[in-house]
Amino acid sequence: MANFSNMMKQAQELQGRMQQMQAELVDLECKGTSGAGLVTVTLNGKGDMTGLDVDASLIKPEEAEILEDLVVAAHTDAKSKLEAMVQEKMKSVTGDLPIPPGMKLF
Repeated sequence: MANFSNMMKQAQELQGRMQQMQAELVDLECKGTSGAGLVTVTLNGKGDMTGLDVDASLIKPEEAEILEDLVVAAHTDAKSKLEAMVQEKMKSVTGDLPIPPGMKLF
C-alpha cells in the first residue's frame, strides 16, 4: 500500500509541475526564419503566431507568392524549434517518469 501512496504523491507532484509549465509556456517565445532572414515569424509557447517581420525588399506585388511561401517556411521553422523547446521543458517536469513516445501531457 505504501507503493500506491507514493505513486499517488508523485502523480500529484507531476500534475502541479505540469500546471506550472503550462503557465510558463505563455511567456515562451520562439522565432523562425526563412529566406536568409528576410522573413521572421514569432510564436508563443502555445504555437500562436504573435509576430511577423518581412523585409521591405520582399514587398512587391509581383512577388506575392514568394512572400507567402517564405512566411509559411518561417512559421514551420519556428514551430519545430518551439516543439523542441517544449520537449526539453517536459523532460525537466516529468523527471524519471516514463512517458510513452508521442503522448502529449498538455
